[in-house]
Amino acid sequence: MTEAVLDIKQWGNNLGVRLPVAVARAAHLHVDQRVRVAVKGGQVIITPVTDVPLTLAQRLANFDPVRHGGEVIASQAVGVERW
Repeated sequence: MTEAVLDIKQWGNNLGVRLPVAVARAAHLHVDQRVRVAVKGGQVIITPVTDVPLTLAQRLANFDPVRHGGEVIASQAVGVERW
């Protein structure tokens, strides 16, 4: 088991911990990887998020016009566009 004793530091308005490379390698973590951070039984648990690419149908099902700005595709020329 790979482990380290670390100090929590201030990072803006948040707290941060830098993971030593040995811990990151043992957990198969890498730069810019998304992780889920949870607290269970008083312990902080960091779990890698496995992003599965969404299909077009799944992306369209998740689309919410209110949340995504409410923009509507123009059906006629608005400016100097040529149709």
